[in-house]
Amino acid sequence: MNTKKYAAEAIGTFWLTFAGCGSAVIAAGFPQVGIGLLGVSLAFGLTVVTMAYAIGHISGCHLNPAVTVGLAAGGRFPTNQILPYIIAQVVGGIVAAGVLYLIASGAPGFDLAKGFASNGYGDHSPGKYSLFAGFLTEIVMTMMFLFIIMGATHGKAPAGFAPLAIGLGLCLIHLVSIPVTNTSVNPARSTGPALFVGGWALQQLWLFWLAPLIGGALGGIVYRWLSEEPRGAVVGTAPAE
Repeated sequence: MNTKKYAAEAIGTFWLTFAGCGSAVIAAGFPQVGIGLLGVSLAFGLTVVTMAYAIGHISGCHLNPAVTVGLAAGGRFPTNQILPYIIAQVVGGIVAAGVLYLIASGAPGFDLAKGFASNGYGDHSPGKYSLFAGFLTEIVMTMMFLFIIMGATHGKAPAGFAPLAIGLGLCLIHLVSIPVTNTSVNPARSTGPALFVGGWALQQLWLFWLAPLIGGALGGIVYRWLSEEPRGAVVGTAPAE
């Protein structure tokens, strides 16, 4: 029983969802000193960097069902650990959304109808992008995210720099795709806020599970084909067996 690994994944995903979505809900549009799109993108990247150094040696710091599936598809992670990792990640994302709700709802004018950092397409896309555009964006972005992860954690990659490459990669992904879907590339991050918003957010949640999982698997498979026999293990420094 890998209880500590699952706990680490839950805590790490809590941090990613709470700090990343929290930057959007609390700080993005704050009057006069709001951090905006750039700040939110950086916040998501920083959650991965900080947690990769903190728990990479414990669980591998996946923080994302699509990463877990992608690493398994790339031959870097045991398939019998996929489900418990995903459960831990989703629990962390839901708890994070709950804590964020308790904090954000303490401000006058708070309104869940504003989206609560949920992901969406069509009328619920920040830029009103179509379902197809959102689906394609999430597949491509998650595929490239796994490609970066697989390369940065390869045995021949520069040692110790994987968290920086991966965190910056996630930042770049958000810079491009926030206007399209509010950026998921992570089903656990999407599930937490959607449960609190309900309605349209839950109705559209399927896309933010299906597309990232497809993209993650594609990224893992493509990198496995492209590279030599994989020697790295995970986002952090220790293999998650």
